Amino acid sequence: MLDEILAIQSVSAGASAYDILGNIVISFILGGLISMTYQKTSNKGGYSSSLAVTLIMVPMVIGMIIFLIGNNVARAFSLAGAFSIIRFRSAPGDPKDITYVLFAMAAGLATGVGFYVYGAIFSVVLCLLMFILHKIDFGESTSSEKILKITVPENLSFEGVFNEILDIYSNN
Repeated sequence: MLDEILAIQSVSAGASAYDILGNIVISFILGGLISMTYQKTSNKGGYSSSLAVTLIMVPMVIGMIIFLIGNNVARAFSLAGAFSIIRFRSAPGDPKDITYVLFAMAAGLATGVGFYVYGAIFSVVLCLLMFILHKIDFGESTSSEKILKITVPENLSFEGVFNEILDIYSNN
């Protein structure tokens, strides 16, 4: 009945509306798990809310794209071109954020080809690893050195204004 309501013609052999809905639902769940992991492991809660939403959407979009490509080589090449355009149009950001986007893409690829269990195992294991690395502060700098940047207006004569305070609070 759902097939008749949605009037979906299958793209790959044996695909049905249930397959497509299953792909979307599982991708959504995996994207939600990835997004929650990103939010919980971000530095001091300073995560990007737009990236958190993006991490939910990316697996669904990639999963559907891969589902629609099926075994068509021409479609696969056009997808590679589209991904390269997206990559060069996006601004570089935090490497950890980029890793989460790639993580979400991998989950979407797994669901798109129908490897739901592998995608779930991959996502759960990687999320657990991210939590562990975050809890043990892996890669955190142990140095207490900081960089101070002071911005002053062009018309302000600031020569020597900060010497007294810098002498008190710096090692120089």
